[in-house]
Amino acid sequence: MDCLFCKIISGEIPSNKVYEDDRVIAFHDIDMKAPVHYLVIPKAHIESAAKVTSENEAVIGHIFSVIAKTANELGLTGGYRIVSNCGKDAQQSVGHIHFHVLGGRALAWPPG
Repeated sequence: MDCLFCKIISGEIPSNKVYEDDRVIAFHDIDMKAPVHYLVIPKAHIESAAKVTSENEAVIGHIFSVIAKTANELGLTGGYRIVSNCGKDAQQSVGHIHFHVLGGRALAWPPG
């Protein structure tokens, strides 16, 4: 499999980690759109939100608990945005479900 995020998970590509456990990894985005911008992804390859099933849904809930923990640790007490693009039309650039966490400033809406 030629998945960028799977290569980060395996250590083949280095990342600036925020958090890691046996099910997920979080790391800073290389193209930051806010003062704090990191990704949280499952270690199991799930292509997108469209591929979440009853068999893999528990890791998605775990991701949201990791987001709450890491956002607090990174000082995002005023709020933050969570974004997950699903499919080509939504500009999903890597075919592995991932959640962008952005914060550290007031964020505009719509984002663009």
